[in-house]
Amino acid sequence: MKMNQASQENLKIFALNSNRPLAEEVTGEMGLELGAADITRFQDGEIRINVEESIRGKDVYLIQSTNDPGNDNIMELLIMIDAIKRASARTINAIIPYYGYARQDRKPGPRQAITAKVLANMLTLAGADRVVAMELHSPQIQGFFDIPVDHLSATALMANHLIDRGYTAGETVVVSPDHAGVSRAREMAELLDCPLAIIDKRTTEETLGEDVRVVGEVEGCNCILFDDIMDTAKTVARASAMLKEAGAQKVYVCATHPVLSGKAVERIDQSGIEKAIVANTIDIGDKASCLRIEVVSVAPILADAIKRIQGKQSIKPLFDKSYLRNLEAGHLQDSEAE
Repeated sequence: MKMNQASQENLKIFALNSNRPLAEEVTGEMGLELGAADITRFQDGEIRINVEESIRGKDVYLIQSTNDPGNDNIMELLIMIDAIKRASARTINAIIPYYGYARQDRKPGPRQAITAKVLANMLTLAGADRVVAMELHSPQIQGFFDIPVDHLSATALMANHLIDRGYTAGETVVVSPDHAGVSRAREMAELLDCPLAIIDKRTTEETLGEDVRVVGEVEGCNCILFDDIMDTAKTVARASAMLKEAGAQKVYVCATHPVLSGKAVERIDQSGIEKAIVANTIDIGDKASCLRIEVVSVAPILADAIKRIQGKQSIKPLFDKSYLRNLEAGHLQDSEAE
């Protein structure tokens, strides 16, 4: 969709250090330039930010993922929000493609923190007016905020990519790596119009270990192992081996957030999977050179979300598979966007 001139003139987009390539893609999609800001450090490592242009009365969008080094990236974002607020911006919108500390979204045991809520409090108190996040680890994290949260999904984008590349040719099954990800995997299965299977993990008293099995029929099928976060890739490697033992032909992995800690890339390369399809919510740098990794850009979704927020339009169409297919192809008509 197109913005009117007044909305575009009142809009400023800034990138911090965590994922500048994605920010540049977003502004490229919108035909805009990134705002000018100088991010430096004192000798002891403290972050200092200077916004180098006037933003008085503007609607400001800050693009920053909070991946490793998560603490530094979070502080950058908080300090930038404060700087923007003190520069008299009209609204401050935090675009967080990857929302770190989200895996601690409940209290599983005594004397443990709910870090997803802590970060929500920090962003709100710093002065953010809105948060736009991509594929939160748990949807209920939206409720941790007292400000509007737009929760975007990359599932339809991934589904389109799988179809376009022919990865769903033949019998296909979407597989959830655990019970927690079933609802997410079911959404992918519905988009691909295929069955769902689950990696069932249980702790048994007899062996004092894990009993792991595949629930569902995967023999002779291409399996799409779908999750939101791929961290060490140990789960991916184990699940791939299990699916192959159960008779799967090919195994593909889809993960929105490629955290890829430690030896993750090496495990992916040695796991026997065909491809690991990830979004660019996190800048993986040289790791993208791994031949088994394919990166899908979420820039078109984020760019259109910003346009819709700025134009006070609904973001609901961004969850529609056919809409995203047109958006990726670059031939979405204004009438369709409206």
